[in-house]
Amino acid sequence: MKTGVRLSDSIVLLDRENEEESYRLLCSSVSKGVSMIVDISWFPWEKAEELSSVIGVPIVRTLLGPQQLVTALDNYLESRNATDAAIIVESEIDVDKTLYELLGSSNVRVWVHAGLSRESAKALKTMRPEPSFYAIVGDSEFVFNTYKRAVKEKLVRRNYRWNLVITDYVESSYIEFSQLILPTMFLQVDPAECCRVINQKDECSCPPMQKNQIILNSLIVYIVEVYSKLDDSTVTVRVDCEDLQAELNSTRDKLYKQFAEDTENNETIFYWIEDRSSLLLRSRFILYTYISDEGLTKVASWFAGENYKLLPGVTLEPLKMFFRIGTALAVPWTLPKLHPDTGEQLVNEEGQPLYEGYCIDLIEKLSEAMNFEYEIVTPKVGGFGKKLPNGTWDGVVGDLMVGETDIAVGALTMTAEREEVIDFVAPYFEQTGILIVIRKPIRKTSLFKFMTVLRTEVWLSIVAALVLTGFMIWLLEKYSPYSARNNPDAYPYPCREFTLKESFWFALTSFTPQGGGEAPKALSGRTLVAAYWLFVVLMLATFTANLAAFLTVERMQTPVSSLEQLARQSRINYTVVESSSVHQYFINMKFAEDTLYRVWKEITLNATSDQAQYRVWDYPIREQYGHILLAINASGPVPDAKTGFQQVNEHADADFAFIHDSAEIKYEVTRNCNLTEVGEVFAEQPYAIAVQQGSRLQEDISRALLELQKERFLEQMASK
Repeated sequence: MKTGVRLSDSIVLLDRENEEESYRLLCSSVSKGVSMIVDISWFPWEKAEELSSVIGVPIVRTLLGPQQLVTALDNYLESRNATDAAIIVESEIDVDKTLYELLGSSNVRVWVHAGLSRESAKALKTMRPEPSFYAIVGDSEFVFNTYKRAVKEKLVRRNYRWNLVITDYVESSYIEFSQLILPTMFLQVDPAECCRVINQKDECSCPPMQKNQIILNSLIVYIVEVYSKLDDSTVTVRVDCEDLQAELNSTRDKLYKQFAEDTENNETIFYWIEDRSSLLLRSRFILYTYISDEGLTKVASWFAGENYKLLPGVTLEPLKMFFRIGTALAVPWTLPKLHPDTGEQLVNEEGQPLYEGYCIDLIEKLSEAMNFEYEIVTPKVGGFGKKLPNGTWDGVVGDLMVGETDIAVGALTMTAEREEVIDFVAPYFEQTGILIVIRKPIRKTSLFKFMTVLRTEVWLSIVAALVLTGFMIWLLEKYSPYSARNNPDAYPYPCREFTLKESFWFALTSFTPQGGGEAPKALSGRTLVAAYWLFVVLMLATFTANLAAFLTVERMQTPVSSLEQLARQSRINYTVVESSSVHQYFINMKFAEDTLYRVWKEITLNATSDQAQYRVWDYPIREQYGHILLAINASGPVPDAKTGFQQVNEHADADFAFIHDSAEIKYEVTRNCNLTEVGEVFAEQPYAIAVQQGSRLQEDISRALLELQKERFLEQMASK
């Protein structure tokens, strides 16, 4: 450096709202003589640039705020494929600096706020979509105090999502990382930079002055060093802003060229950006990961102006995507997970309620297949979604429509009305419809129930045949000359003697599998016995078949077997859940019947041509659903499905039916053996997963569902 250099400065405070006054102060300083204009404002001042260009006085810009660290943070976030981030800084001016630094150069959508209050924490919680990453930028004290507040407000919930960016020169060994409750990223400037900036050894202690003051002092010293390398030139220029026709100063171009040459070897503490006329600190950024079990681990190191790069041999695991998944309670799809002893709903470590069911298992399987984390969200208002008079939606559909959730997985039926505001994912994972459930009638039991298999006349005929056969066997044995009693010479061995008592016993035991025993010897007796045995075989076969059919039919018999039969009869009352989709179905069908009736009436009454073509013997429009809705209103819709099943179970005479969602009815039938399904499923609709309109997730989820179908996972779930 040349000796005898004397420095003096003139500070101009830039007021963006009154630039004319600030420019007047700048001109006043220039008129007294100036060698260089140093712009340390966070937003380049165009008037100072114009003045520098006209009079040829060099202008150098530099950054004294968190901008360089914000740029380093942005490089890291983009390497993690971040789409959005919430950044918390110390002050409102830092908000402006951060936004300007990222504007036009970052692909990450950011939300920047000064500090973290209860109100801003609430805003972060309700922000949709939820930020993929969070960052706190400031000095070490501010960063960790803000982190504590974030933990208190339950914002810290996922690994590696929070990034702590420390702007001051503090050694990591002096930081209490035990405050971090989850694996966290930690970014700072190499603390050894402070010693290099003040031109001291690496083991120096950083002076107790603000970082910005240290950098600015070092910048002025460096500029003077570069000036000393120039040839003799007119360094100081005095210019009157009212008369800018003076000859241009030649120092500007020479100085810029000298800056470029001097910083070319990357060994200086500053580096030159020609198109911005900026001298920026050549900071070295260090990125760490902190895990409570492993401590602090350095994973990346790079210099300002360079691209982010990991250390050799270091890899970072890809971060999982995070989605808020909306669902609504429906048996057996989504159920509260209850404590087996107390019956209270269980919650996780963060105090969020836990759920179980078919859809919860499906969500867990999808999260494994698509590698994402999730949070279950139930709607604050409504169920699966109903269109309101003002055109908006409530429930699961409404949350998905406004961005409160990213995906909807539940017993959500696919309708044309819903497809206008959300997108459904094909293939559909289940089919649903409407079904009727009724209680199995309690059959009266009796000790002589088997006697009812045959009519009384048949039983009397069997008894008469037994008595008559027994008497005829005795009569033929006694009077036939060929019997063993009357012809002992033909049967020298002992033979059975058919007395009247023995004859009746023979006729009776012939009905048993053991048989009647030894038959008569006479041809007439044997002919009678053969005919009687044929009668016995036919009677036993008839009784056995009728008994099996009687017991089977009695067990399976239901009072009605279809919706049409239910509508035609009057003994069985029936109902639905009030304001449910099933209730709305019958309301809509009645409206359709009424509309068709009105149209038919108008056509027939207003016909001007041949009236004969409208002459019919049967009314062409059914009024079935009108009758059904009248019966439902007479019985009174129930508030929920649990009440409906309870009422069905209480009617032991099977005189009450419940019309409801088929999946829930089938599930309840498997749990309650007193209930039985009636008829076939009608008004079938598919259950489908839904996403926001135009969401890129639609194709990914569809592909994952196809894979699960190939693995027969959905079938296994349905069989549970």
